[in-house]
Amino acid sequence: MPDILLVEDKESLRRVLYLTLENAGYTVTEAADARTALNEIARAPHKLVLTDLRMPNGSGLDVLHAARAADGEVPVIVMTAFGSIDEAVQAMKDGAQDFLQKPVDSNHLLLLVDRALEQARLRTENILLREEWSRRYGFPRIIGESDTIKRAVAETQRVAQTEATVLLLGESGTGKELFALAVHHLSNRRDKPFVAINCAAIPETLIENELFGHERGSFTGASDRRQGKFELASDGTVFLDEIGELPLAVQGKLLRAIEEKMIDRIGGRAPVPVNVRVVAATNRDLQAAVENGEFRRDLFFRIAVFPLEIPPLRDRGDDIVMLAKHFATQLGKELRGREASLSETALAALRAHTWPGNVRELENAIERACILTDTMVLQPADLGLMGRGHEESALLRAIDLSGTLSEVGQRALRFIERSKILAALTTNSGNKSRTAEELGVSYKTLLTKIRDYDL
Repeated sequence: MPDILLVEDKESLRRVLYLTLENAGYTVTEAADARTALNEIARAPHKLVLTDLRMPNGSGLDVLHAARAADGEVPVIVMTAFGSIDEAVQAMKDGAQDFLQKPVDSNHLLLLVDRALEQARLRTENILLREEWSRRYGFPRIIGESDTIKRAVAETQRVAQTEATVLLLGESGTGKELFALAVHHLSNRRDKPFVAINCAAIPETLIENELFGHERGSFTGASDRRQGKFELASDGTVFLDEIGELPLAVQGKLLRAIEEKMIDRIGGRAPVPVNVRVVAATNRDLQAAVENGEFRRDLFFRIAVFPLEIPPLRDRGDDIVMLAKHFATQLGKELRGREASLSETALAALRAHTWPGNVRELENAIERACILTDTMVLQPADLGLMGRGHEESALLRAIDLSGTLSEVGQRALRFIERSKILAALTTNSGNKSRTAEELGVSYKTLLTKIRDYDL
């Protein structure tokens, strides 16, 4: 649940605010003065900071500055008594999200908190997002909120600002090209070309020509000089996908291009200077390939300056649902002229599937469903997850069918209820009050089920 740091020196008011926020479903950390708040900010990150302006051992402005220094995206709401509006205005100039005048109205407090968290969520939900993106060559859209994908994105943002060579590691279909695009667009080379090369898709006899080009007359059919991808990417980024498939004979020339920033066109008499950044990707174990003599050790160490692991979809939790909804919205509009949605049973089937093809497989499944659906509400059968070497659907595989009919029914009910509650909590950003209202149950009933289902 969203974690809020509450900073207020008056114990009675702090207790009222604590209970108001906690009853609304938030996790609250308390601080009675500015010094304690600064220590708490240094200790752990928070989703939102709610702070008084005037208090002992410092001020709310100190808290604001510390919170923004620790995380430039964290929303800060300041509370101020009547007569201290000038201080609130200064806090807003210094980056506060909003201010709340005392005495605090509980409904107004929750409105401001919900609004601040929603705005923060929209800024971070589609990580590395720009609206003006093209699917292949524009700024990438990396969607997800799981810890594994956030960690990969944070590392991408960090290394992109450097000139280091990046090696993207991960299974096929995990979205390595999107991360390569992110490295490019977050770097100083963003206004220069991004050139992608799939080393596994080019025949061994042509790969050197594809990378480095040739001079006129260098071989039969070479009627003109041809620039290779390294020259075409001048001052930009070259993305070498499936670099583990690169022939040994070409690996040495690639090493020279990276180390010396020089290439030799086929048939050329003089080296050609190139200034490109290399981002490589593979789903192979390159260290094992080195030991087997299939990949040059010196090239491996050169491209693995900054290895970055892209997690498989099965390890990304509810990112599956987030991605599925995104694909349903986009592909529904592209293919059928209107957005598609997913039924609860479809969402349960998606969660139960192991996704060996990762994000690419998920996108293909949603595209298929958008084509087949009659109602634009996608069902498990539309997704094509049945019949892939299994007799039961993904939904049935998620339920233990042993025991009596009553026992199986109880397990199925628990599975569906848990999936529905989890989906509603995700939709409402963990807000229990809104979730209970959406599900048509009391707040107490929802808390009981959350505890029973270990959510």
